[in-house]
Amino acid sequence: MTEAAAGFPALPFALEAPDRYLTFQGIDFEGNMKVVLKHLFRYIDDPAHGNAFWDRFKARLAAAEAGGATICDKLLLLHSHVYYMVELFEEHEDEVALTDLKRLEEECF
Repeated sequence: MTEAAAGFPALPFALEAPDRYLTFQGIDFEGNMKVVLKHLFRYIDDPAHGNAFWDRFKARLAAAEAGGATICDKLLLLHSHVYYMVELFEEHEDEVALTDLKRLEEECF
């Protein structure tokens, strides 16, 4: 039996240290982000669709890519802009981009 924790009875078996990221093994975070960003840049790099909001996004993305933990920073940036990307892709009826964004959301966020 394992030792009891404060206020809890001892367990009749030993607990293994869980790997909280076990379910993320084999997921291509960088590849998923790259696909979504490719869709996004098709629109926001076009002067007809770009604006100050997306210019700021691009500046923040460049800063994230220049930092040490680029995957986490880029992932957080994309996560915080999901609703805006959905709106943009829906506005252009881009089902492929929406599907790729949904994959990124489900696998990586």
